[in-house]
Amino acid sequence: MAHITKSAAFRLGLLVFGALAALTVVEFVLALYLNIWQLLLLVAILKAGLVLYYYMHIYRLFQADTTLDHNSYAYKLATNRLGLWLFFISDSFVFGGLMIARINLLGLTHPHLEQTVGLIVTAVLLISSFFMNRAETAMAHGDRKQFAISTAITLALGILFLIGVVGVEWQIAPFGPGDGAQGAVFYSMTGFHAFHVLTGVIFLAIVLRNGLRGRYSPEKHWGVEACAIYWHFVDVVWIFYYPALYLVGTAIA
Repeated sequence: MAHITKSAAFRLGLLVFGALAALTVVEFVLALYLNIWQLLLLVAILKAGLVLYYYMHIYRLFQADTTLDHNSYAYKLATNRLGLWLFFISDSFVFGGLMIARINLLGLTHPHLEQTVGLIVTAVLLISSFFMNRAETAMAHGDRKQFAISTAITLALGILFLIGVVGVEWQIAPFGPGDGAQGAVFYSMTGFHAFHVLTGVIFLAIVLRNGLRGRYSPEKHWGVEACAIYWHFVDVVWIFYYPALYLVGTAIA
């Protein structure tokens, strides 16, 4: 994607967030009135595609120039991007394995959970991705103030998501980790995801501190980009986990 102005980049981020929010509403309504898992999967794929392309910048992997000096920052940036995406691929096998276990154990049913809490934490994570994209865009255009504000908001929303899942949903769920398949599925999936959110929060805190100390510039801010991509990856995982845990099929009595 060609370089665009800061205001245009901000608008694009807002448009993507609006599309994600609209698709989440569509997803919830579909589950409420039709509950056809194929439609829910399609919506999840559309949402993930938007995040992968516009927020995670997957297209940058194909922009690497192999003729660059191997000691140059541009070459190191390209290899760092590739390494990070290879990590995502390996990590996806674990998340995917948990999803397969959920499908095999629960089929077209889902754990008996509080729908309001699920929708709220999902909204919180989507909003956090919007602000993380805004923080990355701000640093790329030299707007350190907006970078600091947006990163701090993302960090706060990440903590709020953890509180919603671990502090609220885990406490009010009418079953425990050892209570049958739904307990095993729910706590393993949300627990592994929450661990990644926690590491993301720590990552955000480090990046915010480094940014406030002036360690990033519009030309060199790989730390900010890596943190943003990691945070959006966590969001992509939840895009699939949310319908799998809260929406697909009927609740287990």
